[in-house]
Amino acid sequence: MTELKFVQPARIWLKNDIRYSEAWLRDRIVETPTILGLGEIEVKDIERMHPKAGRLDLLLRDPESGRRYEVEIMLGTVDESHIIRAVEYWDIERKRYPQYDHCAVIVAENITARFLNVISLFNGAIPIIAIQLNALQVENCIVLNFTKVLDEISLGLDDEEEDAIDQPADRSYWEKKGSVKSLKVADECLGILREVSPTLNLAYKRNYIGLTEQGRANNFVLFRAKKQFLRVEVVITDQAAWSARLEETGLEILEGVTARKRMVFRLTHEELTQNRALLKELFTAAYQEQQD
Repeated sequence: MTELKFVQPARIWLKNDIRYSEAWLRDRIVETPTILGLGEIEVKDIERMHPKAGRLDLLLRDPESGRRYEVEIMLGTVDESHIIRAVEYWDIERKRYPQYDHCAVIVAENITARFLNVISLFNGAIPIIAIQLNALQVENCIVLNFTKVLDEISLGLDDEEEDAIDQPADRSYWEKKGSVKSLKVADECLGILREVSPTLNLAYKRNYIGLTEQGRANNFVLFRAKKQFLRVEVVITDQAAWSARLEETGLEILEGVTARKRMVFRLTHEELTQNRALLKELFTAAYQEQQD
């Protein structure tokens, strides 16, 4: 096997080189999105227009989990406006498409310690990733090396922690936010769940409707009441198999939160009636998993 020739690379600052621009860098990422090191992602949109807020450089998507990455690209050193834009676009997209997980991504040639500290203040409250680009010249070629200098902080799944950060609500709150009809579907789901464990009850929070068992949180199933349907989120290990089974019956699987191991689907009264046995099997499996 022939020994590879060692070549000393030279750092190139794209910001100072008239041959390159943010559009050029964006196009290289579009050609090979995985170059960012965010996994097997694909391009959802380019230069996505946001009225009164400008254009989002790139919207990337994980085809398996459905997670979306709002990517802002900047040549040179990251600055305040770059951080503000990244967070603003993330916020717009998550409000527009709340059924998906969203993460803000900042790409720049230089992310200083000062701004790294500023960005890290958001982390945990706002999922944000900072990626530093090193452009290298190797003989007559240019190499783009992306290094993740700040990863997002994944909040835990501890139920007591969820309760601590989510304020209590009541049934009337969810009847207004969702509908009386979707709350009745939640009641029917509780009826099935009580066949699994008789002491389960609904717990109304401002961000979700959870479960308690003997007075303690046990959120292996969560509900979010919508106007026309109930959104059901189930912590289950084998999401792919269960999703396939539910989809065979006509239930619509929403792209869920794989980082939190939740399978998400829509449910109406008619769908619950038609698939009651399957739902009981699902709830039983999820309950038994969290008991292990």
